[in-house]
Amino acid sequence: MTPEVRDQIVEHCLAGRPEEACGLLGGVVNGDTAEATVCYPGRNLAASRTLYELDPKDHLLADRHAEQHGLEIVGVFHSHTHTEAYPSPTDVARAPDPFWHYVLVSLKDDETVLRSFRIRDGQITEEQLETPTLIGEL
Repeated sequence: MTPEVRDQIVEHCLAGRPEEACGLLGGVVNGDTAEATVCYPGRNLAASRTLYELDPKDHLLADRHAEQHGLEIVGVFHSHTHTEAYPSPTDVARAPDPFWHYVLVSLKDDETVLRSFRIRDGQITEEQLETPTLIGEL
């Protein structure tokens, strides 16, 4: 994940409070890993503090943009406003694609926490979330 994508995810999730915020990630797949290079912020139609439902129109626009730029939708992100960055039972039950990367953002504490997971057949596996350090960044 690029630092710009990370920052866009956090900004969108903070702006969505007190409700959960959500969106898609576009990028390049390399085997079982992916590099997220584009953030597609979306609207949460559920308008809930405990549930997200990505607007299908936002999903369609993201799909079209990704296809036009030779990218794929590689994952989804959403915030947990009052809990840890870990998939809830609802998140697991509603995970739409076993090949996607599921990035969760916890806003429960002062420090924002991002974690990434794979969800396959109801099984949750955390994966290392890599964000390259920019030159000059401390």
